[in-house]
Amino acid sequence: MPVFRYRGYNTEGKEVSGTLRADGEGEAILRLKESGIFPKELEEHLKWKKPPLFQFASPQKTLPHFTRQLATLLSSSVPLADALHSIGQEYSGYWHGIVLNIAETVSEGASLSRAIGAYPEIFPEYYRNMLAASETGGNLPEVLETLAEFLETDTEIRTRARTAMLYPAFMIVVSVFVLSFVFTFVIPKIVRIFRESSADLPLITEILIRISSLFHDYWWLLLGGTAGISYLLVRLHRLKPRYLHHLFMLIPLTRALAYSRFTATLGFLLRGGVPIIRALELSSGVTGNAWLEEIIAKARSMVTEGKGLSESLTGLSPVLLQMISTGEKSGQLPELLIRASESYKKEFIRQTEQITSILEPVMILVMGVIVGFIVFGVLLPIFEINQIIR
Repeated sequence: MPVFRYRGYNTEGKEVSGTLRADGEGEAILRLKESGIFPKELEEHLKWKKPPLFQFASPQKTLPHFTRQLATLLSSSVPLADALHSIGQEYSGYWHGIVLNIAETVSEGASLSRAIGAYPEIFPEYYRNMLAASETGGNLPEVLETLAEFLETDTEIRTRARTAMLYPAFMIVVSVFVLSFVFTFVIPKIVRIFRESSADLPLITEILIRISSLFHDYWWLLLGGTAGISYLLVRLHRLKPRYLHHLFMLIPLTRALAYSRFTATLGFLLRGGVPIIRALELSSGVTGNAWLEEIIAKARSMVTEGKGLSESLTGLSPVLLQMISTGEKSGQLPELLIRASESYKKEFIRQTEQITSILEPVMILVMGVIVGFIVFGVLLPIFEINQIIR
């Protein structure tokens, strides 16, 4: 049912505005007049149907904040529909329309899990499943608090991962651009003077000339080779992501990130009452690692056949498997999984900080060596030519 935004006057002559759901514009006007509102402006609210092309924060980044606000209001005994209407007024554009539409759906008698089901691109499947389970159990505010904590932790990890990659990627791109420009346009003009002098050039200058000639004469080959390798890597990642992702699991940093997301999601779902088979299916999709997803999928089949989780997740860290085994025996599997997630999160943060602190001086040192090589390659023949002239 479409959502209409209206502006008009009530029976006291005061200007009012808001939204309502109706099958058409005529029904919307009729319902407004029945409620004592004389509409001045009426339009169908379409902003929520598609996200804007350019936005400062994606809808997914707003989800933790929305969840936290809703949990706080419901914990204060605010009715669900009123809480959603209040939250919707704080947003603008895309999220404003989404929340108001959910509020209208809930006001008509639908459950919250059913109302958010219209937006699978915003609300993950585990989010909807957790809300459905909480509505049955009557503990919606508590589950929303847990969801907010989980989403905030996941957002923090994602932000740290992006930040860790941003600086080196920026430095590499700038360095490649600057060095390509120097070797393609600057160095050839300088070495032309040395060639015209017919003097014997130092080895370092000869190497500099050859590198410059390679950039100047075969730039198209270097560019095509780089594009070709990039295409092959992207193609391999699409067709056979398992092989690349298996290599990623050999790196302590990316392994800690994948384990943290897997254990956090699985523990969170199990603590919320989701059956283990369904929890494994949902948690496999958030790891971001195809190799780990394959292991979890095999484990899900083995658990279905009656085997334990720890013996089904073959190939994972022995320490993690031991914690899972202990959790199964003690009946505290969700708590131990969440504790393992915190441990892997701290490990990921520690390694990220170490790599960032080491990477900056290393890149400065490498750039200094390259600049020194260029400077000596240019200055040494100048000194020798001066000696010959004297």
